[in-house]
Parts: sequence; structure tokens; C-alpha cells
Amino acid sequence: MSTEMNETNRGLRVVKLSAENYKRLSAVEITPDLDAATVTIAGRNAQGKSSVLDAIWAALSNTAASKGTTTTRPIRDGEKTARVSVDLGDIIVTRKWEGEKNTLVVESADGARFPSPQRMLDELVGHFSFDPLAFAALPAKSQQAELLHLVELPFVPETLAGQRKAAFDDRTIVGRTVKQLQGQLAGFPEFGDDVPDEPVSVAALVAELDAARDVEVSYDVANEEIATARNIIAETDRAIAELQDKKNRWLEKLKETKARLADLPERIDVVPIRAQIAGAEAVNDAVRQKHQRQEVIDLIADEKATYDSLTARIAELDKTKSDGLAAATFPIDGLGFDDEGVTYNGVPFAQASSAERLRVSVAMAMALNPQIRVIRISDGSLLDSENLAVIEAMAAEQGFQVWIEVVDETGTVGVVIEDGQVKA
Repeated sequence: MSTEMNETNRGLRVVKLSAENYKRLSAVEITPDLDAATVTIAGRNAQGKSSVLDAIWAALSNTAASKGTTTTRPIRDGEKTARVSVDLGDIIVTRKWEGEKNTLVVESADGARFPSPQRMLDELVGHFSFDPLAFAALPAKSQQAELLHLVELPFVPETLAGQRKAAFDDRTIVGRTVKQLQGQLAGFPEFGDDVPDEPVSVAALVAELDAARDVEVSYDVANEEIATARNIIAETDRAIAELQDKKNRWLEKLKETKARLADLPERIDVVPIRAQIAGAEAVNDAVRQKHQRQEVIDLIADEKATYDSLTARIAELDKTKSDGLAAATFPIDGLGFDDEGVTYNGVPFAQASSAERLRVSVAMAMALNPQIRVIRISDGSLLDSENLAVIEAMAAEQGFQVWIEVVDETGTVGVVIEDGQVKA
């Protein structure tokens, strides 16, 4: 027989539950009213109420619904075997435990067995362990984790969040650096064109001054020689006869000196040079500050570029998240999540009214289990009459069967479990 279920088999509900020696149960048989949207399992604590609901979930998915993990001790203390049978109308699921092993049989209504029973059940069973009341009571972050577990996203939320936090932290550090550099920049005066780009070389100016002094000395020496020559010429004129040779020699000397004088450069004005030397340190200090100021401007530009790059990275990560959310299929329309937790119609789930949270949670449970239309509520004692009426109405409208566990000592509510059996 094919493992594919036809359309008539969709929307299965529990027609009959039988359990023997499963967890706290000894022998239980429950035939719920199919006209009722809810099945209430009641009784005092530690009597086996949870075991009744666990039995359904363990038979269909081999898990303890209350824990979401494999059932580690399914056999009642003191017994060697356990058995649970769930009649879903079109199919009957029977699971048996013996020691560490369990066997599964899935039969159609006419008794034919499915050759791959667990695979067939896996195709039918959705997120069977989803308890809408437990979900509504979870903290925001736990609700978010639960929802992310149910939804297939094109990215890993933890990885994306880590990348965004790293980029945000890096951008914060860069922004702080930019502010520090801007404060440092504010401490520098602004410089006009009168401040050169390079410092004044005092050594070059000193060398230039020394050269000017050497020229001046040369002029002085030449002038002294000319004066001496003229004096000697005057003396020679008085004794020209006997000093003609001496005169001639000094005329020649005069000629040579004039020639040397003609080769000297023009006189250099040393006053401006001295002024430049006196102001060189101030100019050089301004040049240094001008360079430092430009370095700060360049650093700010670099840091701002890094800041803008990180901003773009954060926007890219946010877009990845928003695109992923837009592409994801959530259990119900309007459901989503942000960095804090689950949202509904863009509003934090925790800010919705208790009735709205309950409706959304129940709607999620229904959307997650479209074929086997059975929902479990473990802490039904927390429901008031108004909320219970909401659940009953939603279940009736959508054709679901809600199994609710409540603590009750009156013995007058629902199916009463006492010492692992249905109380007569």
C-alpha cells in the first residue's frame, strides 16, 4: 500500500485511545466525543493525566510531547512491556515498547498495514509537540527561539545577529575615534597662504649670511688696498724719480685689485636675512602644526570612510534579515520576529492582549498540524472560562481536537484519571 495519504485521510482526529502500562498508566481506554472540540483529562496530581497526553504523542512521533525528546522510560514501573494504540479513523497507530526497543504498526481502517509506518507518520505529523498555552507563556527570547525552530529561514539568525553586532561594535569604536580626532582638530588654528608648506632652513640662511659677510669683508679689504695704493701713489709722486719702479709695481697692483673687485657679486642686503632667521622658529612651528592638522584631516577622512563602510555593512545585514523574513513562510500571517522576540503584525507579541496571544498561539498550533488535527495543552488549569471558550470556538471552526490537561479534585470534570486508570 502506498504511504501517500489521499484527501479523505486529511484532518485526522483521535477516535479512540488505548494505553497499557505506559508511564503512569495501567490500562486506559478513552473514546472522545467527536462532536466536542475539546477533550479534558482531569484528576489530582501524579495520577497519570500527563501520561494520557504523552501516550498520544509518543505513539505518533515516539517523543514525550512535554519534553520534546525521545521517551526514555515509557514502561510503567514493575512491568516489562507497554502498548499505546491511537485510532485516527482512517488509520490506527499502535506502538509497543519492550525493554529498549519499540515497534510500530500503522494500519488502514480495513486492516491493511503500511510498509514504512514511521516514514508515513513523519509525513503526517507536523510540529506535534507545539503547546499553544506554553508558547504564549514563554519569555520573548524563548518564543523567538521556538518560532525560529519552526520556520525555515534562508539564513542562520544567530550568525546574522553576531555579524551585525560585530559590525555595530566596530562602527561604535570608529565613531568614537572620529570624535576624538575632531576634538584634536579643533585645537589647531587654521593657517592661510602666508604659512609655507615646508619649514624654513635656518642652516641655509646662516650659510647665506656667512656668504654675505665674506663679500662685505672682501669689499673692506679692497677698499683698504685702494686707499693704501693711493697713499703710496701720492708719496711716489713726491719721489717719482727714485720710486718710479715702485709706482709701476703698485699701479699694476691697483689694476689687479680693480679687476678682482669687478669680479665680486653685488652687495647683499643682510637685514632681510637676519629678519628671516629671527622669525624662522615661529614659521617652522606653524608649518609643523599645519602638517599635523592635515594629518588629522586625513585620519578623519579614513575613519569616516570606515564608518560609512560599516554602516553599509549593517544595512546589508539588516536587508538580508528583512529579505529572509519576507521570503520565510510563518505558521500564520502577521507573525514574525525582531531582535527582541516574536512580533505579531509588527508589534511585540508580549504587548498583545492575553486573549490575542492565546488566539495567535492556538492558530499557530493549527497551522503547524494541518493533517493530524490534534493539539495538546498541558497547563489547562491556567485557562479561565473565557479563554477556554475561545479555544473551543477556534477548534470547532477549524475541525481540531484539543486535549487539555487540568488539575481537578472534584471528579466531575472531563475524563478523570485516578491511579493510572479512567475513573468509573
